[in-house]
Amino acid sequence: MDPAVLPVELWRVILGYLPLPDLGRCSQVCRAWRELILSLDKTLWRQLCLRCPECRHPNWPNRPDVEPQSWREALRQHALASRTWTQNGAEVDASNCLYLFRRRKDRRVWHVGAGCELESLRGALSVAGPFDRVVLHPGVYEEQTELLLKLPVEIVGRGRLGEVALLVSIEQQCPTARLCNLVLMPAWFSPVIYKTSSGHVQLDNCNVEGGQLQVRGPGTCQARFCSFGQASGAHFQSVALSLLDSCDFSGSDGASVTVDGLPVSDRNWAFRHLAALARACTAGGEPGGGGRASLAPDQWPLPPPCVLGEGTVIEDDCSESEASDEEEVEERDGGDGALYRPAYRLAHSSHGLSHLLGRAPRSLSSPAPPELSTLQQELQEDGEARALVTSVQGCLLRGCLFRDGKGGVLVCNHGQARLEANVFRTLTYAVRCIQNAKIVMLRNEVRGCRATGVFFRLASQGLVAENNIHSNAEAGVDIRKGANPIVLCNRIHSGLRSGIVVLGNGKGSIRGNQIYGNKEAGIYILYNGNPAVSGNHIFQGQAAGIAVNENGKGLIVENVIRENQWGGADIRKGGDPVLRNNFICYGYSDGVVVGERGRGLIEGNYIYCECTCLRSSQHVWSFICCSLCHLLPCLFVRLSDETLCNYDERCLHVYPCVSASTIPTAVGLYVKTSEALNLVGNAVHSNGAAGVALMQSAQLSRLVANCICANGHTGVQVAAGCRAELRGNGVYDNGGHGISARGDGLIVENDVVGNRGCGVRLMEPADLKVLRNRIQPVQGCGILVLENVKGLVQENVVYQGRSGSTKPLVRQDPGNNDCLLLNNTLLFHAEPAWALEDPPPRPHFEGQGTAPTAPPSKRPIAMATRISARVESGCHNNGSILCSIL
Repeated sequence: MDPAVLPVELWRVILGYLPLPDLGRCSQVCRAWRELILSLDKTLWRQLCLRCPECRHPNWPNRPDVEPQSWREALRQHALASRTWTQNGAEVDASNCLYLFRRRKDRRVWHVGAGCELESLRGALSVAGPFDRVVLHPGVYEEQTELLLKLPVEIVGRGRLGEVALLVSIEQQCPTARLCNLVLMPAWFSPVIYKTSSGHVQLDNCNVEGGQLQVRGPGTCQARFCSFGQASGAHFQSVALSLLDSCDFSGSDGASVTVDGLPVSDRNWAFRHLAALARACTAGGEPGGGGRASLAPDQWPLPPPCVLGEGTVIEDDCSESEASDEEEVEERDGGDGALYRPAYRLAHSSHGLSHLLGRAPRSLSSPAPPELSTLQQELQEDGEARALVTSVQGCLLRGCLFRDGKGGVLVCNHGQARLEANVFRTLTYAVRCIQNAKIVMLRNEVRGCRATGVFFRLASQGLVAENNIHSNAEAGVDIRKGANPIVLCNRIHSGLRSGIVVLGNGKGSIRGNQIYGNKEAGIYILYNGNPAVSGNHIFQGQAAGIAVNENGKGLIVENVIRENQWGGADIRKGGDPVLRNNFICYGYSDGVVVGERGRGLIEGNYIYCECTCLRSSQHVWSFICCSLCHLLPCLFVRLSDETLCNYDERCLHVYPCVSASTIPTAVGLYVKTSEALNLVGNAVHSNGAAGVALMQSAQLSRLVANCICANGHTGVQVAAGCRAELRGNGVYDNGGHGISARGDGLIVENDVVGNRGCGVRLMEPADLKVLRNRIQPVQGCGILVLENVKGLVQENVVYQGRSGSTKPLVRQDPGNNDCLLLNNTLLFHAEPAWALEDPPPRPHFEGQGTAPTAPPSKRPIAMATRISARVESGCHNNGSILCSIL
């Protein structure tokens, strides 16, 4: 018969009278019949699936409002899974054709209940044969002593779920058994409802109330569409493999699921079948919207021109935004800056760091930050993570809901578990992995925990990938005490504390995650924590992007750290990380903060468009840092004795704000510390204000072989009371003075060329030696020595900046008798063409290789060798006072 002779609606009515086996036979008649049967997926197959007493909605309990892709396929998968318990026969030899004539198991059905042939479950088990079905009619069945299952049997409740209740304690001693459509409660004499140590038990559509399910290896368990209520749970000890699929756990007093002990090497008959089910059925999507939601770099919102918040406060007599009296005099004398004509501009583009600046655009733009890697890309490059993803051992939990209790999953004492597409919500904690245990977490949602979401401790390991971890009261992921997990491609956001915390000798590889919107640091490393952090996007946090404190370490490479309220990276109190090739941008505070006793290697970071705006009328500066960094960093660093935040005490230092207009400035490198500092080989370029500002530096700060150019104001500013040594630097084309100093120290063998103001300006109470420098100003004096300055200005070469200038190349205040000017050479425009030769333009960076041509995201990650230097003036408080930024 051709199915086309009748309307589909009529076929739907006719076929609705057929049992499920007959529908299968109809689909095998021909192609036309098969297409007819398949076309009824949203109607007939949906009704069959929802009416099945042995299963629930295919997407229960996490998404019961979402229909499956195919109701027929969902029913088929359920039918296959429900038969696992019967497949315990010996392996068939395919070469022996007699297996075709093997007799099927004869199964009887025993009815138990009022008015039935049997009245108790114990009585039914005493007469039932292997693989018989015991049907319990509606009612409550209570056994006063423990039941022993010695033969394979199936116990099924009749009617709707909840109409049949068992108050029992069952010990399984047979190879296999199945319980279906039952409410299981503990007997009065034991909290254990069901236990097995060798056989396989299958639970379908059961409710477990107030008791425990115990499975000991080599025993196995398969539970599907089950509910575990208050004070109930499942305990797996040394299991080789067990499967919990689409179960609901609520109201637990402890961990809902405990996996304890190393999986045993012995395997029962069900292991092979469960492994096939685990590999065949993949998790069906992300339960909590775990998809990638990161904006492309060109879609990032620019920060507003002024954002009130916690930031850097500069307290000094001379502000970059307010000209001093001497500057005002000079501006009146030579205010024709737009009309000047240089006599001859000294070429300096061939200096030792030109390969960095040559790649830097002269605008506030930057190289494109690396995009987030996908899990597939990470797995291709990481064999260990790839092996974890493909491994199936221990307890597998898939599509389960854990809610409204104390704990979700506890894996301990070498136990192993795999968690896929589960939802953990409103618990004290979601997952704990401790004592050398190992877990694999894929595409789960962890939200609303009252403590940490995912907790690794005591040398535990595992893989946490593509999860959505958010809105937790403590850290989203906590790694400590030697734990070493791999954390890949997760969304960790909206937490009330930090996104990821690594402490207490914790390790781990943290890659490709989106970490955003957390109230404390996106990643917080302390107490000897030492993770590898790379390729993450850390943004829109209410504190620092990455904080390294209390002797924390770590390799922090190629991350995008943006739009955070505090510093992009905050290093203090013995923190000693490697910070390399990161993009730190669009923040509302400092780019990199190195505070008291902070250490580390900071190399090759791109730091730009950092914004801090404060309202003040008391010489308080506000910042918009727009510096661009290349292979060697152009840094925005704050080294301060003040503490922006105390993570232990949760206290915040709020700077005074008064009503006034904001004054935007931008500093490349800001130093305020009582400790020695060495700055070697940095390119400080295109900042809105000073390139380098030494505002407080009682110990000697050494600036060696840096290129400081194209900044909006002074190239190098040295405040009163600071000790500085400037040697072998190139200070070029800055919008203010080349070097402006009030402190003490040395300015030796620098090239100071093309700066709009004076080349070198010395102000009270400076005590400096200015030796063997090459200087060419644009408008101001080459060297300006004001009143009450002490020191020596000797053997400098000063080139005239423009023709017709009335300003002297070297000017000393008439009232100054304490500064000696000796053997300086002055070159005017009438002389032959000038060039910076013998030596060539500074800085000279001998032995420095050229910048790599590959983009930062493609460079290999390797731990750098620490670079040490001699500290000039001893140590304070028995701690290190060395910070080297290379």
